[in-house]
Amino acid sequence: MELSPSLDVLVTRVATHLIGADAPTAPSAYRAGLRDLRDWFGVDTVFLRHHDSHHRITTLVAEWPRREHVPDPDPLGVVEFAGADPVFAATEHLQEPLVFRPGSPARAYAERVESASGMSAVSMVAVPLRSGPATTGVLGLVAAGDRQWTEDELGALKATASLFSQVQARVSAEERLRWAARHDALTGLLNRRGMADELSARLAEGRPRFAVLYFDLDRLEALNDVLGHTAGDEFLRTVAERLRRFTDDDSLLCRWGGDEFVLLLPRATTEDEAYVEACGLLMSVTARVELAGDVVSRTASIGVAVARPGIDTVDSVIAGADQAAIAAKSAGGNAVSLFTDEIRERTALRNDIELHLRAAIENDALLLHFQPEIDLTTGRITAVEALVRWLHPTRGMIPPADFVGIAESVNLATELGRWVLNEACRTYASWRQRLGESTITLRVNVSPAQLVSRDFIGVVETTLARHAMSPADLCIEITEVAVVHDVTLAARALAAVRALGVRVAIDDFGTGYSSLSHLKTLPVDAVKIDREFVAHLDTDAADRAIVGAVVTLATAYRLDLIAEGLETVEARTALLDLGCTRAQGYLYARPEPAEVVFDMLRVGTLMPS
Repeated sequence: MELSPSLDVLVTRVATHLIGADAPTAPSAYRAGLRDLRDWFGVDTVFLRHHDSHHRITTLVAEWPRREHVPDPDPLGVVEFAGADPVFAATEHLQEPLVFRPGSPARAYAERVESASGMSAVSMVAVPLRSGPATTGVLGLVAAGDRQWTEDELGALKATASLFSQVQARVSAEERLRWAARHDALTGLLNRRGMADELSARLAEGRPRFAVLYFDLDRLEALNDVLGHTAGDEFLRTVAERLRRFTDDDSLLCRWGGDEFVLLLPRATTEDEAYVEACGLLMSVTARVELAGDVVSRTASIGVAVARPGIDTVDSVIAGADQAAIAAKSAGGNAVSLFTDEIRERTALRNDIELHLRAAIENDALLLHFQPEIDLTTGRITAVEALVRWLHPTRGMIPPADFVGIAESVNLATELGRWVLNEACRTYASWRQRLGESTITLRVNVSPAQLVSRDFIGVVETTLARHAMSPADLCIEITEVAVVHDVTLAARALAAVRALGVRVAIDDFGTGYSSLSHLKTLPVDAVKIDREFVAHLDTDAADRAIVGAVVTLATAYRLDLIAEGLETVEARTALLDLGCTRAQGYLYARPEPAEVVFDMLRVGTLMPS
C-alpha cells in the first residue's frame, strides 16, 4: 500500500530514531518513536510489547507517555498468554492490525487497562511485530473513547511496526552474541571470560569475602577414550547440572576449561566454611552417572581459596584455587585441598622461575657449585659433581631442587643442561691448566629430556672439543627414575654417550623399583646409591641389606660404586664394612664454589669433618 505524503513523513521521522539503535540505545529510541506516534495520531498512550514464545509471555518494554503511578505488580508489565483476556490472547499470534473499540467483547482487557492507568472506555489498535512467520511483539495505540482508523493509517502503523521489529531483531542478535561471549555452549554456564568479569566486580575494595572452588575432574580423557566424546560431553552436562542445583541466586558457576569448573560461594567467607561446602559438593559431583548404557563415575580434585576483595586479583584467586586443586590431585585425587600460605609461596616461586629462568640462562645468572667425591680408604678426591645454583636478584641463592623440575615442565631442561655442561667443562679445563694432569672425573647431571634430544651427542662432542677435554674425564649422570620411564630409549641414548668415550653413571640408584635388572641392561660404568639408604645405614638393617646387595651386584658387573649423602662417621664405617669405598656427602665436604673446590683439589685429599 502506498502511503499518503503526510504519513510517509511520519514513518521517516520514526525511522530516524530507530535506524541506528542498538542494545544500549534501544529503550530511548523506542520512546522517541512512540512519542512521535502519539503526537501524530493524537492518542492518549502508545506502547511496545515484546513476546517470549518459549515461555509464552508478553512484556511491556516501552510506553509513551510514562504512567505517573504504576501499580506493583504492574498488570500491564508481564502478561502470560495462558489464561489471558481475549485481547492479550489475540496478540500472541497476531498477523494483521487488530482494532478494539468501546463496547467490543473486551471487558477483561478494559478492566486491566483501567486498573493500570485509570483509563476507561478505550479504543485500541494493535499492530504485530513480525519476524518471518513468527509474531515477536505488538505496537499498540490507545485512545480514550472511540476512534476509527483509516486504511492509510493502519498501513503507516504496519510500516512503523516493521521498523520496531528490525530493532528488536538487531538487539536480540546482539544479546545472543553477548551471551555467547560470556557463556559455555556445551553447559550453558558462564565461561572463563564471564566468570572473570563477575569475579573482578566482586573483588572491588569494600566487598565481602567469598570462597572460590576450583573443580578438576580426574581422568576424564579415559571416559572419552572408552565411551566417546559424545558421552564425555553428556557427563560434563550432568556435572554442570549437579553443580547448578547446589548454587543459589548469589552464587556463580562457570566451566573454566575442558574438565574444570569454578564455583563462587558468597555464603562461605572462611576456609572452614568453604571446606565443608566443598566436601558436600565432592560427594554430589562424583556420584555415578548412566551414560550410553554404562554406569560410570569420575573422581574430582577440588581446590579452595578464600578471596580477599581489595587485595586479591582475578588471576591470583583462580591461581590459588587451581594450585590447591593440583595439591589435591597430587595427593591421590578425589579430595579437597585448601590454598595455604605454603602453597601461595610455592606458587609465587614457581611463577617467578617460569618467567625469569630463560633470561637467567641466557644472561649467565646461574652458577655452579661442586661437591667432591672421596675414596674412603685414603681420603683422596676421585671426582667432583657439578651442581647448578641460581643467584636470584631478590630471592638469593635458589637450590636446584626448586627450579630444575620447573625447567623440565616448561621445556627449558635442554637449554639449562647445555649451560651446565659447558660451564662445568670450562671450569674443569681451567683447573687442569692450573693443576696439570689429573685423574679427577667431572660428573654432570643430565635430564631425561636432554639425554634423548636430537643434538645431545653433538653438544657433548662440541663442548669437549671447545675445552680440550678428554671424553674419559667426563661422566654423565642420569637418575634411575628417569631411566625407568623408557629403558629401551635410555639404553640407546646411553650407548651413544659411551661410544664417545664418556662414562655413564646411574644416580639415585635404588629408587626405581626395578633397579637390579637395570644393571644388566643399561650401558653404565657406575652407580650412585641414593642417600635414602645411606642416612641410617648404621642403624637400619634393611638399608644395610639393600646396600650390601648393590655392592655385590656392582662388583659382579665391574661397576664403580659411590654412596651419596654420607654425613656421619658411623655410616662411613658401615659403608667400608659392606665394601663400598667411595662416597660424597657433608661428612667430607658440602657443594662449594669453584675456587673453594680448586683449593681442595690442589691438596688432593679430604678428611672427615
